[in-house]
Amino acid sequence: MKCRLAALLAAGLLGSVSLMYSQVATDTDKAAKDTAHATKTAAKDTAKGTEKAADKTADATKTAAKDTAHATKTAAKDTAKGTEKAADKTASVTKKAAVKTGHAVKTGAKDTAKGTEKAADKTADAVK
Repeated sequence: MKCRLAALLAAGLLGSVSLMYSQVATDTDKAAKDTAHATKTAAKDTAKGTEKAADKTADATKTAAKDTAHATKTAAKDTAKGTEKAADKTASVTKKAAVKTGHAVKTGAKDTAKGTEKAADKTADAVK
């Protein structure tokens, strides 16, 4: 009887061990599937986040390029206006200087002519 009882207990023990191992295998399989699903979800979320960040970066770059182009265009216009004003002022100053120079040359020529005329008169008087 003891042998039979021992045999029955051994058979029961072997049966329960195999059931335990099958439960562990099922739990491991479920854990692996859950991990795979979580990894897949994380990869999708990361891809979406990266795509959104890339879109925002592209938008910001486009806006910055437009702003830079506008600022460059405005600066070019302002520089052209400033250059034009400077050229006008230079032309005006040059014209005034030329007028003053012409006046000074004319006055100098008159003075020289008077001096020459007086010298000629003196020379004529001395020759007489």
